[in-house]
Order: sequence, then C-alpha cells, then structure tokens
Amino acid sequence: MVPPARGTNREPTVKITKQARREAKQLFGSCRVNGLLDEARVRQAVQQLLARKPRGYLATLSHFQRLVKLDFDRRTARVESAEPLTAAQQSALQTNLTRRYGPGLNSSFGHNPALLGGLRVKVGSDVFDGSVLARLQALAEAF
Repeated sequence: MVPPARGTNREPTVKITKQARREAKQLFGSCRVNGLLDEARVRQAVQQLLARKPRGYLATLSHFQRLVKLDFDRRTARVESAEPLTAAQQSALQTNLTRRYGPGLNSSFGHNPALLGGLRVKVGSDVFDGSVLARLQALAEAF
C-alpha cells in the first residue's frame, strides 16, 4: 500500500502576520456584546470581510476563526457521570460552573458507565476528573 502524499491530509497553512493578528483581535472584540460573543455579529463580520477582501484577509480570517473557536470552547462545559444526574444535581452543577466561569456557559450532561463513579467535567482546556476510573488509573501508574 502506498502512503498518502505528504501534507495531503492537512489544510493549507496561512502565514499569520502581526497585522493580521491585530485585525482579527479587533474584529473579535467588535463581535462581543456584554462580554459574550454574538453569533450574528460574527457572521456579519466574516461576510463583510469576504466581500471587501482586503490584503491579507485569509490570514485575518484564519486567526479570527481560532479566536472564535477558543471562545466557544471556553463557554462550553461537558459533564460526564457514571450514573445519570438528577435535574437538581444538574442545576447545582450548572450554578457552580457559572459561578466559576461566568455567564453564558453552555453545559451538556452525559452518562458514561465506564467512569465507574464520580464525575468528569471539561470546560475549554480545563478538565476536572473526579471519577473512580481516573483514581484507579493514577493508582496503577503509581505502582
């Protein structure tokens, strides 16, 4: 079997200049309303940039996309539990997460029996793993 040609599975890389980073950051800032990203403003900003096509717009869009994705990840909480959580437990957890990460946090709750017990919470790059599975794995690594 012939391996795929080098670089064919990747998107083309765009050189992002300081100017493009600055413009993307300004664009990102203009899309925020009360500290939260407004989806309608993001769409409008991208459409306007694509219509004008100023010099270096692809690099600006690339960095802007990265900023939007990072913000989306920071505003999304994924909670897994060994047993399904009651509505009261979900509400209490949502309240605690909102207190820690601020308003506008979107939470999703899932059931994962492989955890054996406890919870795993992922918000952006933060992972809080209080599951029995994680503790057993840490114990196994200690030996």
